Amino acid sequence: MIKKCLFPVAGYGTRFLPATKSMPKEMLPIVNKPLVQYGVEEAIEAGMTTCALVTGRGKRAIADHFDISFELEQQISGTGKEKYLESIRDVLEKGVFTMVRQREMLGLGHAILTGEVLVGNEPFGVVLSDDLCLNDGMGVLSQMAELYNQFRCSIVAIQEVPREDVHKYGVIAGESLKDGIFRVDEMVEKPDPDKAPSNLAIIGRYILTPDIFDIIRETPPGANGEVQLTDALQTQARKGCVMAYQFKGRRFDCGSVPGFVEATNFVYENIYQQD
Repeated sequence: MIKKCLFPVAGYGTRFLPATKSMPKEMLPIVNKPLVQYGVEEAIEAGMTTCALVTGRGKRAIADHFDISFELEQQISGTGKEKYLESIRDVLEKGVFTMVRQREMLGLGHAILTGEVLVGNEPFGVVLSDDLCLNDGMGVLSQMAELYNQFRCSIVAIQEVPREDVHKYGVIAGESLKDGIFRVDEMVEKPDPDKAPSNLAIIGRYILTPDIFDIIRETPPGANGEVQLTDALQTQARKGCVMAYQFKGRRFDCGSVPGFVEATNFVYENIYQQD
């Protein structure tokens, strides 16, 4: 069983300024729950109860969220408002939280490498909180963990996107083994639409094997001058094996304002109102 999940949460969230000037984008609420908590709940459901947070300056609110607030607890103790803390209490009871700071924003690959000290020499999950994934049944990380038990290699979650949108994503091409499962031959970070190998885009869910750390160390900066995880995974695919999985569920791009609004409306109408 994979026990650890890494959360790169050091980004600036510039698309949500001025709201994110002093508030972490990962703490933006989808109705009444912050984005990062949705990801943590998904990891814990998958058995990844050690949640390793790669944070940065101005991100203390995330650490505070995954801790007890004695003043708040005392203030609402014995009142009907206690029910609003049930979901975070459940997370705190089941999860263990560790943290390290990413001192410079040098790309997702660099963020993953910064988390090596928290992960160690074992396979681990990765959740990008910008991507909110919702399911009626098994969560995306749980689906991927089952697949890892079969293939024992790194796995990326993918979905089809319109060809004109591929420049926003890492894109894969490879051999289809069966419905929704591909052995990756090629990965390109944010390609031009006319040069993209497919319209199968990587979204913010990964399971990575620990050799990825040494590969990242040897990976030069790529797109935007950043150390790209996609480039490291391309090397890993060439030397060994990387699988891509077309997951079951619905994904919202909450790193964009339209996606965030769409997710908020969906959760309010389909989940919050039913609780």
